[in-house]
Amino acid sequence: MEILKAILFGIIEGITEWLPISSTGHMILLDEFVTLNVSDEFYKLFEVVIQLGAILAVVILYFKTIWPWGFGKTKDDTKETFSLWGKIIVACIPAIIIGLLFDDWFDEHFYNAPTVAIALIVYGVIFIFMESVKVTNRHTRSLNTITYKQALGVGIFQLLALIPGTSRSGSTILGGLVFGMDRQTIANFTFLLAIPVMAGASALKLLKYIMKVGFTFSATELTVLGVGCLVAFLVSMIVIKFLISYIRKNDFKIFGWYRIILCILVLVYFFVIK
Repeated sequence: MEILKAILFGIIEGITEWLPISSTGHMILLDEFVTLNVSDEFYKLFEVVIQLGAILAVVILYFKTIWPWGFGKTKDDTKETFSLWGKIIVACIPAIIIGLLFDDWFDEHFYNAPTVAIALIVYGVIFIFMESVKVTNRHTRSLNTITYKQALGVGIFQLLALIPGTSRSGSTILGGLVFGMDRQTIANFTFLLAIPVMAGASALKLLKYIMKVGFTFSATELTVLGVGCLVAFLVSMIVIKFLISYIRKNDFKIFGWYRIILCILVLVYFFVIK
């Protein structure tokens, strides 16, 4: 039964981590109906470390893009790859600083249904508004043409994701749209930003867990974590390809409307039904 639950969590993680619809909001709802038979401390670790499976999908799909050598790359190509990594690092700096300083504080004060509901509807409306306004300055149409200024701007927007319900991919996509990137470019950049950000977040959670509980895991916990990561990886491979294909011909409005509907469901469940 725990394996089936882990599969479900992996599916939700693999879908919601990459679409701008808030993985946290979905995890909170899922946890209300499907509870893993693990300790509270392990669950806090699980819901973050399961992202490692999703990250692996990005590494595999974008390996040619992020690896500086081979694949017939010239010296100029290698230089551009290192430049891209420089921009990724610049975009991660705000999250690293604020995340390390205030991670526990944000978890304590904002990890609740009202905050998630507000974030879902606010950014849902923003997505619809952004895609309804005719914009002509989205001149950045490839990863190599992203500037360091744009990368830093996207990194600042990424800070919004510290508030549950915002969505890391959603906040960075909004940042990219604001700073003149086209949809496909900012989606690709968002995926690449996930590698250091999510790996760092997982490492931080694991360190905190070990310091508090020790490096002790039951067979059930290890199984749940392994299955969850594997499923998140497989589903992420599909979802990432889908999103890139989808936004070639469509905008992000549908995700804004979805967020508003999910907000209504969260409010109805937590304040009417429960």
